[in-house]
Amino acid sequence: MNPTQKPLFQSISLFPPISLPLFLFFSLFLSISFSSSAQNPKADGYKGIWFTLGQFSEYGDKYSGGLGTYTANHIPIAIYAPEVKKTFFVYGGTTKKEERHLLIMISYYDHQKKVVPKPVIVYDKMGVDDPHDNASISIDDQGFIWVFVSGRAKARPGFIFKSKAPYSIESFEDILQKEMTYPQPWWQNGKGFLYMFTKYTNGRELYWSTSLDGKTWLPDQKLAGMGGHYQVSNFNGKKLVSVFNYHPGGDVDKRTNLYLLQTDDFGKTWKTVDGKTVAPPLVNPQNEALVRDYQSEGKLVYINDLNFDSQGNPVILAVISTNFQPGPKGFPRVWTIIHWNDGKLNFIKVCESNHNYDMVSLYTDDKVWTIIGPTEPGPQKWGTGGEMALWQSQDEGQTWNKVKDITRNSKYNHSYARRPLNANDEFYAFWADGDADKISGSQLYFTNKMGTQVWRLPEHMENDIEHPISLK
Repeated sequence: MNPTQKPLFQSISLFPPISLPLFLFFSLFLSISFSSSAQNPKADGYKGIWFTLGQFSEYGDKYSGGLGTYTANHIPIAIYAPEVKKTFFVYGGTTKKEERHLLIMISYYDHQKKVVPKPVIVYDKMGVDDPHDNASISIDDQGFIWVFVSGRAKARPGFIFKSKAPYSIESFEDILQKEMTYPQPWWQNGKGFLYMFTKYTNGRELYWSTSLDGKTWLPDQKLAGMGGHYQVSNFNGKKLVSVFNYHPGGDVDKRTNLYLLQTDDFGKTWKTVDGKTVAPPLVNPQNEALVRDYQSEGKLVYINDLNFDSQGNPVILAVISTNFQPGPKGFPRVWTIIHWNDGKLNFIKVCESNHNYDMVSLYTDDKVWTIIGPTEPGPQKWGTGGEMALWQSQDEGQTWNKVKDITRNSKYNHSYARRPLNANDEFYAFWADGDADKISGSQLYFTNKMGTQVWRLPEHMENDIEHPISLK
């Protein structure tokens, strides 16, 4: 893909461009539909992207499978809008069951009518099969929907799109094109966007930028550049918190340590977890933002989620591992809660899992905290994901119990359970499945707050609006 590539809805015509093979064009053309009132094409159902990293060892690829809701660093990918009683979501999709051609898709679940429309193709990542280019979503105070598409290089850029009408997915305009990956856009009424993202300037370095209207942006500012980082951020009131790890020598397989920075003035000043002001960018791994030196312990850190307790204190969920490869070498892989409380950090074990990328989400509702994710072994034993389960704590994370197996006896592993922003009880976690050992189709699912019901989004749709398929 070149930097001048246009969104799909701007480039499709009755005849394919010379550079696109006829069979590929007509294959895509036949699998999408067009509305006379919309510019964006629609797919005929919900099909997630399947992906393999291609880094194999004794127990398979480092991660692979149905990765439509990948990564943990694309935040958020779903938002509940109470004004229209809909949960809007984005995912990495395709138009054929076993196709590896990434389309940035958007849709919604209507909580009143209990239906979903055909998903809309916001952007065609031509030549890309990698869900690292998946998108994140935001909604501003006027109801306009923003889609931030990841792109890791000038020749493979990211994009920002804005809906042409409030709370509508029918048509989008192209706002901005630039290098930006792992997008984490946070809208604050009266202030605009505080945008956390990554650029491959010297490894995966962390940046932020702000914009009052989403169209005019202040220059990118570097938050951390110590060789590379993966970041998870979240807002609580007027405070944004970012937690991130560190890649020694730029090697993601050596990811370690845990850092925390926060800002309550939209990025003008940054502070540590205990309130000390620091001047970014961080360039030395031994700095005041370091909350635990896992490198000295010989341990790896895979950050999954960040939330807040009832007092607004940060609560982090991470997998602490001993080996980057899949299989028993990494045991124990410990799901760990890191909770800042009473002026200190508490480290609490939840359970153990059999894969570094068994990504889960953390919910901190009053005194009951919940974790939803593939903590249980799946049909592809050593692969990414597994069977979804629901864990709860009645004492603010001090002790945990598994209270529900959400999925059982599945054909494929389920992976990357994602938490919608302002999650509605009916659409509480969103994920995809897929064969973790070989290419397969991938379907998309959501569950309610208690994990007592699971719905699958329709893979094939005859009508413009259909009900999700209830599985339990």
